[in-house]
Amino acid sequence: MYEKNYPKKRYQHTLRFMKQHVQKDANILDLGVSNPFSEILKKEGYQVTNTKGEDLDTNTRAVQVGTYDVVTAFEIFEHLVSPFNVLKDINAKKLVASVPLKLWFASAYRNPHDERDQHYHEFEDWQFDWLLEKSGWKIKAHEKFTNPVKKIGIRPILRRFTPRYYLVYAERR
Repeated sequence: MYEKNYPKKRYQHTLRFMKQHVQKDANILDLGVSNPFSEILKKEGYQVTNTKGEDLDTNTRAVQVGTYDVVTAFEIFEHLVSPFNVLKDINAKKLVASVPLKLWFASAYRNPHDERDQHYHEFEDWQFDWLLEKSGWKIKAHEKFTNPVKKIGIRPILRRFTPRYYLVYAERR
């Protein structure tokens, strides 16, 4: 499996999920600036356009214009104060998104020096499902997965067994 060459387990897992649910000829809008995973998607043959780094809490125009088949949002919604607005305004018919799950043994990520680089939300799966459904999406497939880290301690051990990410494929109702 050539995906094993990618550096992070979440990249491998997300790429496999994408291949199951999104055809390579789909026109994709990836929320967020160009990043290592959007570059992996391009390398794999997907047609990907990234947003420009605009504040999606106050400006959802990027998801309202253009003719995209699929919107992808990998670890983006937890950075928004109100992900509902973006989700309801998406113009595409399909969505693939992942969010970090709330962990009982670790608090949400916070960066006191950069308000855009912190988590306003870390979801439980049912919360993200509800948010998607309330904003007009029907979930067709979902998975949870772990993301072990190469560190020593109680939390790293727990991360080997506790799902950290929730990945969803949804279609517009």
